[in-house]
Amino acid sequence: MKTLYLMRHGKSAWDDPSLDDHDRPLAPRGRKAARLVGHELKDRGARIGLVLCSTARRAADTADRLLEVMDAPDIPVERERGLYLCGAGVLLERLRDAPDSVSSLMLVAHNPDLHDLARELTGSGEERHRAALAEKFPTGACAVILFEAARWADLDSGAGRLADFILPRKLS
Repeated sequence: MKTLYLMRHGKSAWDDPSLDDHDRPLAPRGRKAARLVGHELKDRGARIGLVLCSTARRAADTADRLLEVMDAPDIPVERERGLYLCGAGVLLERLRDAPDSVSSLMLVAHNPDLHDLARELTGSGEERHRAALAEKFPTGACAVILFEAARWADLDSGAGRLADFILPRKLS
C-alpha cells in the first residue's frame, strides 16, 4: 500500500510587487496553516518517508514549517524546479518515479496542478471529503490518498481512495 499526501502551499504574500511569482513568501495566514496541518498530521501519526517539493519559496517554506512542527527533521526533502506550475501530468509522472522503498510521500506544490491531480487519482473515499475536494483545493490544504499498489509506477486514474482532506480553516 502507498500513501500520498498532496499539500498545497500556504497562502502567499503579495506585499512586494517587484518579486517574481516564484519568489513570493508565505503570508502570516500561510505560515499558520502550515503549522496547523503539521500538528494535525503529527497527531494522526503520519509517517512520511519522502517529501517532493516545488522550489517556489512559498512551497519550500510550507514544507519546512510543516516538518518542523511534525518534529521530523530527518525526512528527506527533494526540492525540484520542475514541480513549479508544471501541470498535473508532470506531477503524476514524477510520483511514478518515486522509489518504491518509500511507502508514503508528500508532494508540496501548486494549483491548479494539485487540484487536477487529486481529482484524477481519487476514485473512492468518504463522500464529504470527495465533495470538498471537488469544490476546491484551498491554500494550505492536504489531501491524503491511499493506493492498493506496491509500486509508485502503478498509480493510475481513479485508483486512489481519498482517506482525508485536511483544511486549515477547519483546524483553527
